Amino acid sequence: MAIDTARRVTIEEDVVFGTGGGRDLKCDVFTPPGGPASAPAVLLVHGGGWRNGDRKQLRGYGILLGREGYLCVASEYRLSGEAKWPAQIHDVKATLRWMRANSESLSIDPERIAIEGNSAGGHLALVAGGTPNLPEFEGEGGNPGAGTQVAAVISIYGPSDLVGGEASEAIGSLMGSDTSEARMRGASPLMSVTSDYPPTMLIHGTGDMTVPWQSSQRMHEALQEAGVPVEAHYFAEQPHAFDSEPAYGRQTAALMRLFLARYLGAPQEA
Repeated sequence: MAIDTARRVTIEEDVVFGTGGGRDLKCDVFTPPGGPASAPAVLLVHGGGWRNGDRKQLRGYGILLGREGYLCVASEYRLSGEAKWPAQIHDVKATLRWMRANSESLSIDPERIAIEGNSAGGHLALVAGGTPNLPEFEGEGGNPGAGTQVAAVISIYGPSDLVGGEASEAIGSLMGSDTSEARMRGASPLMSVTSDYPPTMLIHGTGDMTVPWQSSQRMHEALQEAGVPVEAHYFAEQPHAFDSEPAYGRQTAALMRLFLARYLGAPQEA
């Protein structure tokens, strides 16, 4: 049987998008089949308790969403063993600025960029959604002035309240010596909810013993109260990282596609 290579997602690995802590920061770019122009884009942010993990974790979503016409960028960020908060959100926002500044060469629409993250990456996605162009969270990652606003946010079992002790084992490593309530509140997505927050989708398993599903419930309620378009999907009795199971991963990707089509617009055929 002949294989239609023209319909494959093209993956470019180890692309330098900026610098952090004096070193290059890299991402992988998943280009949809046919290389459509002005494609909607999704930044994928990996999990690992801010201290482990890498961008390869979300390769599956890059391919699944890429097949549907979304250009995806899976990026790294400095882990807490290398740098403390807010280095992680600085690096995430550096990726957003890079995507926007290079929208022409990437063939994406700079006004249709969403951010998705799993676990600690979900936390970073939620923080990014609520702090567009906020100076203290921008960092020095290059492409100043490009803007870090996003059109939509997806968080998969991400912590929303660091003060409440969610993912507490990793918080000390993330925050370093300063674990004051004020500093942790500033790093908590719940504290950045306003009526201007982007449309958001939350996904969580109710059997999660790492980040309780009530984390997403609280974020959902806060966004609803602020009048933000938001939806939550709970997978009964499923543990943390349940979407690593292929069947759940495909179902989660299907939910993301429906959400992204509504708030970024459906991709055009190449």
